[in-house]
Amino acid sequence: MIRLVTGGVRSGKSRFAEDLAKEMGQRVLYVATGVVTDKEMQARVQRHRERRPREWGLVEEPLHLTQALSKGPERDGILVDCLSTWVANRLMQLPEEDGEERRDAVVKEMEEEMERVLEVLKEGEAVLVTSETGLGGVAMTPLGRLFQDTLGSINQQTARRAEEVWMVVSGVPWKVKG
Repeated sequence: MIRLVTGGVRSGKSRFAEDLAKEMGQRVLYVATGVVTDKEMQARVQRHRERRPREWGLVEEPLHLTQALSKGPERDGILVDCLSTWVANRLMQLPEEDGEERRDAVVKEMEEEMERVLEVLKEGEAVLVTSETGLGGVAMTPLGRLFQDTLGSINQQTARRAEEVWMVVSGVPWKVKG
């Protein structure tokens, strides 16, 4: 079963996703997509580490989700936190001046990788976390708009395949699908 947890930044979605993951068993593989770039991000990562059960496995993979799923010991389920960071990491590798054709190719690559990820995950238990991009205004830069468009596409693709979709608002989870 695939469960998607979405919500705004700092909405409580990671904490809720961790609670869902605990229901999968003790051998959860936590796939972290975040990259520590400064002290504030280091503190965020540390808070996540402190909350997680010690027996969970960990794979830190900012770019290649399919590869991350093949790592680690046998497990009861997988928690990916989060798709929005994965999208940002991939897009940040593009120079802002890159042409539309190159950007379209990268977005297509990401959608294809997400499809492979969903195929792998459908055989077991998984919780995927993402940020809801559709609640804010339109970004002011081309790269920001590309991020919003790409994440929106990845989120929709994932939600279509997920058996459950949850939206977390101010720490309160709402079941949207399933």
